[in-house]
Amino acid sequence: MDTSDEHESEGPIEIAMVGDLTDAEGDLTDRLLAVEPGEECTIYFDSPGGSPYCAMSLMTLIKLRRLRCTGIVTGECSSATLWPFAACQRRIVTPYSVLLFHPMRWQSEENVGLAEAAEWARHFGQLERDMDQLLAKLFNVNAQLMSSWINPGRYVTGRELAAAGIAEIVEFEDLPALWSQVAGEEPAAKDTSRVAGRIKTHRPAARRPSK
Repeated sequence: MDTSDEHESEGPIEIAMVGDLTDAEGDLTDRLLAVEPGEECTIYFDSPGGSPYCAMSLMTLIKLRRLRCTGIVTGECSSATLWPFAACQRRIVTPYSVLLFHPMRWQSEENVGLAEAAEWARHFGQLERDMDQLLAKLFNVNAQLMSSWINPGRYVTGRELAAAGIAEIVEFEDLPALWSQVAGEEPAAKDTSRVAGRIKTHRPAARRPSK
């Protein structure tokens, strides 16, 4: 008898983006590539950020492979981690989720020449403007709102993110039923109407970014 499927996990693949993105880039890339193009996955976020290039790569993979990602901020989702979170088709936060928006930071080697340092400054200035505009577009919010969070830098709570229409907010007591929903399981009958109503109530309305 064929038992090859006995140990395969049911439901969408689960991926944890935890800690510095740069340190885990290889593993995170492999995990995303393990999701078939166009299929679902769940990504749990608790990261202070990392290299903007790493964030761009992970975000690009999600979009390129048309992954239907549900992003859940279990702790912190800050800095560069905001881009892969923004690429998720569905975004979920709790009242205690924290997201830090701030201007892009860069550093170079001690022995870098003046001309190279000037070029790095020019490049990062342009990269920062482009990425900030892209973040507003992915979140589907006004660029002015995004700028007010990024400059000079602001910690945004889960409730604020939901109020801006960027994510759904789920109360702590509803998390077990939410997990059953995300995992493709049927929640207990007594919880179904309450959780579905709570999520529906807090689901962000469609917005168009202003020019």
